[in-house]
Order: sequence, then structure tokens, then C-alpha cells
Amino acid sequence: MSAPEATPAFALERDWVVPADHPAFAGHFPGQPILPGVVLLDQALQAARTLAPGAARWALPQAKFLRTVAPGQLLRLRLRALPSSAFAFEFLHAGVVVAQGQLKPEPAAP
Repeated sequence: MSAPEATPAFALERDWVVPADHPAFAGHFPGQPILPGVVLLDQALQAARTLAPGAARWALPQAKFLRTVAPGQLLRLRLRALPSSAFAFEFLHAGVVVAQGQLKPEPAAP
């Protein structure tokens, strides 16, 4: 019998209901509004900043947008610290990953 898989420890988890009147929906796309991925990146970055408030800059080594996000959807954001000092993030809707990636804090340029 194999050992159960370890559940990753999340440094931060929070829920976010995508506001139906979010300005990013204007014109993206008429008749079928879809949240631009940059809005998800901004939410992830805001959350990561609470875990690494001293970071002067952030790198985005990886990002994948796997499903569309519509107005009013409830998303769960999870951030997990990685050994590389980066943070892995994922957004889930109804238990399904809709976006994932990594954010890495960087020191100020000399």
C-alpha cells in the first residue's frame, strides 16, 4: 500500500467573486464577457505582496490560463511558497483550475 500523497501547504488562500461590473469586461468581449488574464495576474500579485512585502519588483516566470472566467464567478486563489523563493499560484472555479503560474519577488536593482 502506498503512502497518501502530501497535500501542499498553502501560504494563502482567499475567495474572490469576480464583480459583474468590473471595468475589464467592457469590450472584452461584447455579448460574451471574459475576464482578461491580466486581472487574475493582478489579484495574484496583490496577494503575493502580502507575503513578501519587501520585494521591489516581481518576475512572472510562468503563467497559464486554462479556462475562461465570466462575471460573477467565485474563484479561489491559492498561493504556495516554493523552495526557489517564488510563489506558485492557482485560481480555481468549482474545484477546477482556471489559471496557474509563478511569481518571484526580486530585490531592487543596484
